[in-house]
Amino acid sequence: MEPRTPTEGPAHGLYTKAQRARRDASVWTLIQGILAPVQFLVFLVSLGLVLRFLATGEGYEAATLSILVKTGFLYLIMVTGAIWEKIVFGQYLFAPAFFWEDVFSFAVIALHTAYVYALFAGSMGPNALMAVALAAYAAYVINAGQFLLKLRAARLQTEAAG
Repeated sequence: MEPRTPTEGPAHGLYTKAQRARRDASVWTLIQGILAPVQFLVFLVSLGLVLRFLATGEGYEAATLSILVKTGFLYLIMVTGAIWEKIVFGQYLFAPAFFWEDVFSFAVIALHTAYVYALFAGSMGPNALMAVALAAYAAYVINAGQFLLKLRAARLQTEAAG
């Protein structure tokens, strides 16, 4: 196998032929394909609840619960995504094809975890907590965009190969 930097994928695209075959055969691909849009829907609902609280001062408990649910989905998709990467690329995280997406995922996780920690530690008031949640959500949107670009690249590679 030829060496690559973290920004390079396989010599002819995002996946080698063997990686594409493992991706297509793995149940974890389906699981990721289900979890990602569900997480996005949870995000949209939660974002609405957070913005409602910030605008009206009402619904703090619902907003808080929704952020915790969103964070749970984030953790779940990170664990299942690491399993998927292990099956497809032979390593749990930071496979060259998804190196920068994984790096940014850790920033997203750190922000969500900071929210959870601050909530349970009681170290921030409601408005500050919602500001942390919004920062976590902004990072999530960027990271989701990274993954959508990779999905598009994979689709284009598949179309070119087939």
